[in-house]
Amino acid sequence: MAGIFQKTLRLRTALRHLGPHSTFSSTTTARLSPVDLRSLFLPTTSWQFGLCCQKLHTGADRSSPSPSAAPDRLPFSRITQEDLAVFRKILPDRVITDPDLLESSNVDWLKTVKGSSELLLRPQTTEEVSQILKYCNSRNLAVNPQGGNTGLVGGSVPVYDEIVLSTALMNNILTFDSISGILTCQAGCVLENLSLYLEERDYIMPLDLGAKGSCHIGGNVATNAGGLRLLRYGSLHGTVLGLEVVLADGRVLDCLATLRKDNTGYDLKQLFIGSEGTLGVITAVSILCPRKPKSVNVVFLGCETFEQLLKTFQLCRGMLGEILSAYEFLDSECMRLLNTHLKLPNPISDCPFYVVIETSGSDPTHDGEKLHNFLEEAMTSSLVTDGTVATEDSKIKALWSMRERVTEALTHDGFTYKYDISLPVERIYQLVTDMREHLGDRAKSVVGYGHVGDGNLHLNITSPAKDPALLAAIEPFVYEWTASCQGSISAEHGLGLKKRNYIYYSKPSQAVALMGDIKDMLDPKGILNPYKTLPDNLK
Repeated sequence: MAGIFQKTLRLRTALRHLGPHSTFSSTTTARLSPVDLRSLFLPTTSWQFGLCCQKLHTGADRSSPSPSAAPDRLPFSRITQEDLAVFRKILPDRVITDPDLLESSNVDWLKTVKGSSELLLRPQTTEEVSQILKYCNSRNLAVNPQGGNTGLVGGSVPVYDEIVLSTALMNNILTFDSISGILTCQAGCVLENLSLYLEERDYIMPLDLGAKGSCHIGGNVATNAGGLRLLRYGSLHGTVLGLEVVLADGRVLDCLATLRKDNTGYDLKQLFIGSEGTLGVITAVSILCPRKPKSVNVVFLGCETFEQLLKTFQLCRGMLGEILSAYEFLDSECMRLLNTHLKLPNPISDCPFYVVIETSGSDPTHDGEKLHNFLEEAMTSSLVTDGTVATEDSKIKALWSMRERVTEALTHDGFTYKYDISLPVERIYQLVTDMREHLGDRAKSVVGYGHVGDGNLHLNITSPAKDPALLAAIEPFVYEWTASCQGSISAEHGLGLKKRNYIYYSKPSQAVALMGDIKDMLDPKGILNPYKTLPDNLK
């Protein structure tokens, strides 16, 4: 790989004398379809969105409460001393009522949602979860399932006094088949621990997240987490082979299959992947794991325009093919925050856009040759203005940190409004540009980064403090813009508390009504993670 470094350096030097690059602008207009927002209580607005837009109208006056605000408490029972006695019998020494110990379970990772739960339960087995839910259902006690509590939409913490049901002690690996690569484990296993376990056996997890040191596999499945490896290995809807789930009434649904193919009836596990704990509590997971690659390379590149970044992606897919495992981007504002707040130096010269490319394969010589040819073509064709390559673990981690630590840098920049949007790939950065123009100087920072390979933009907006006026300017603008491009308002974070009432921007009313029917069938009393995922008008 030394040859790649030398060639890259020579190309970098030559390119610096070429002058500015011409920009490519797309004039393609997305075909639009009507968006039914009649059932939402949203402020009246009308926005114009440039190339891919139409006017979208919503129907109530500005005195209506924010759709992301907590609804009124539903008529669930309140915990009594008799209830505590029952739980202590089921979970000896694992019933927590100390307010200091409950504090971290009541507050989300962003510290924007805080509940008032007075009870934390820590089961170790599926049977204990079953007994707990059976009792809670009989008493009409609301339950908030909680994994690593790394969610970003308020889905993992109580809204009011719901019982927190933690899977933290359900952290055992049950089986691993070294021939098929199928891992079966309890839902409370931390993603990073699973990764370390598999790497010792020459395998890896099919997903990788910035929160891997804290998040639980059960929570990953419950939110259908995407992450950095989705481009290569696909979503959890494909890699999860089986689930064990406890339903609201305590029944245990054992779909913990370890078969790649099973075409007998409805694939029930898919209902629970991405359901955010509203249909059942996931207690165990079986997942297909790929072999650990023998050759891993990471490239960090700079582009002058987003159009060049997209052309580089096209070139990358064509020339790297089967060894391409990740294609991530961040903008210059992200780099500024990394420099300012985390003191991370830019590994290349300043550029408007940066790309992190990862390749993984089984033959270092073969992979190195493909990467060398790609880099040469990308730089000689002026798609890329600068770049660096890493093959050693420490340098690979250093380059990945430029992408993975953007979220951390944002926490130091002020109060952060986070949006996880899925859009046609060619449109994803236009939303950042339009949002900056729309907000003007009302926001401190407007940054964009994310997964180019699957069209997932992470739009983040910061202000010195929580600012209701700024939020009113952002929402519903961001959702209307997304809907006008036929995108999704949640690519991988879920809906949780914050986005539940915006679901109609991405799903037709018939689909949402059917979701409500499924919820009513599996959890007729609505005790599982209330106030989350589904809109208030279904209750």
